[in-house]
Amino acid sequence: MSLRRRRQRGEKAKATIDMTSLIDLTFLLLVTFIVTLPALEQGISIILPQAKTDELPTKDNKANTITVAFPAGCYLNDKPVTLEELRDTLKAMAAEDPEVPVLVRGDERLEYGAVMQVVKIVYECKIRRMALVTVEK
Repeated sequence: MSLRRRRQRGEKAKATIDMTSLIDLTFLLLVTFIVTLPALEQGISIILPQAKTDELPTKDNKANTITVAFPAGCYLNDKPVTLEELRDTLKAMAAEDPEVPVLVRGDERLEYGAVMQVVKIVYECKIRRMALVTVEK
């Protein structure tokens, strides 16, 4: 029966919405969020050394994180920095608040000296609250 004949008899045309494309779009967005969310939470991907750990004391859970990544790279709060920029930034933070917490994350594949350079910079900046981050055994 054609649309004209229905209208002539007084019947209204039925409106339908094809939901297939909307469902496909919904699943595409869902998969996108599932894939990208772990990357957003994790930050810089490194392999942490294993050791016995305690709860890290931070005030308001707002610690500054220094990541020393393999093969080479230093990051302050997930932003790449040079060692000189790190020193300047940490000195400014320590001048503002000497109790600023700093967490140092070092990749276990690095040489001992690479992580110790960063620890030495933290010590020189007179930051009192510093912890080395590890994964619990």
